[in-house]
Amino acid sequence: SACLSMQASKLVELPCSSSSDDDDGFLARDMDFSTAEEDPRAWSPVPRKPGTFSQCVRYLAFFWNLLFLLLGLLALAVGVWGLLAKGSLQGERLAPLGSDPMLLFVLVGLGASTVSLAGCLGTLRSSPCLLRFFVGAVLAFAGMEVLGGLLLLAVRHRLRGALQDVLLLCLLRYHDEPDLRFLVDEVQQSLQCCGLGSYRDWEVNLYFNCSAPGVQACSVPSSCCLDPWQNGTLVNTQCGFGALHLGDMAASTVVHLGGCVARLSAWLHSQAGGIATAAAILVLVEAASVLMALKVLGDIVPIRAQD
Repeated sequence: SACLSMQASKLVELPCSSSSDDDDGFLARDMDFSTAEEDPRAWSPVPRKPGTFSQCVRYLAFFWNLLFLLLGLLALAVGVWGLLAKGSLQGERLAPLGSDPMLLFVLVGLGASTVSLAGCLGTLRSSPCLLRFFVGAVLAFAGMEVLGGLLLLAVRHRLRGALQDVLLLCLLRYHDEPDLRFLVDEVQQSLQCCGLGSYRDWEVNLYFNCSAPGVQACSVPSSCCLDPWQNGTLVNTQCGFGALHLGDMAASTVVHLGGCVARLSAWLHSQAGGIATAAAILVLVEAASVLMALKVLGDIVPIRAQD
């Protein structure tokens, strides 16, 4: 009887224990289902794809940066071609390389193409590192532009002196740098001026000085002439020869007597609105680039966090 009672007690205990285990399992599964219903991403193995708007922004950001990449490569190619054509990269020409205007094309093209390439690759390959570099570089450029504008406003009363120093350098190196010669000729022809303060400022040039041994002694460039054209088709390069030998009255019938500093300053003052508009457009372009990159970056990071 004792054995029968022990077996009966075991039979009674077995279903009780199994029912409690089943209840615990059901409770655990219920908790899992409730958690899944509250946060579907916690159990879903497939990340959500970006929407149509995000895809459009990504494509727009890629082609936007591709455009500026091509423009940067074009500026870089023009700068390198200019330096090679003039031989500025040769050993004996490295000293005046810092004042070569083509160096500006090289630096701007290199910077723009590098940053735009980072934006293109970051958008195409969904790389947060490249996108963060792109955003940081664009913000750094924008900060330098704003700082430069503030500095120009702070020292605007000294701009005339700085402009005069730049033009003086152009006069001194007129025959040495084809780019500077082209720039000076364009300014003198467009503004109908000659020299810094007057046409006699060309005496500082070694070739135009009256003590120079060449045929250009006591002369001024043809861009100073009132009528530099010969027969209306060709430029008369000798129209300014001997102008420094003449008096002001006689020279006024051949060349422009007034200097370029005052006229260039007045022109820049009249173009202040256009310069401000161009600066505002540049800032808007950079802001649009940053916003698109941040949108793409915001779409990439949550997807990477789900993987």
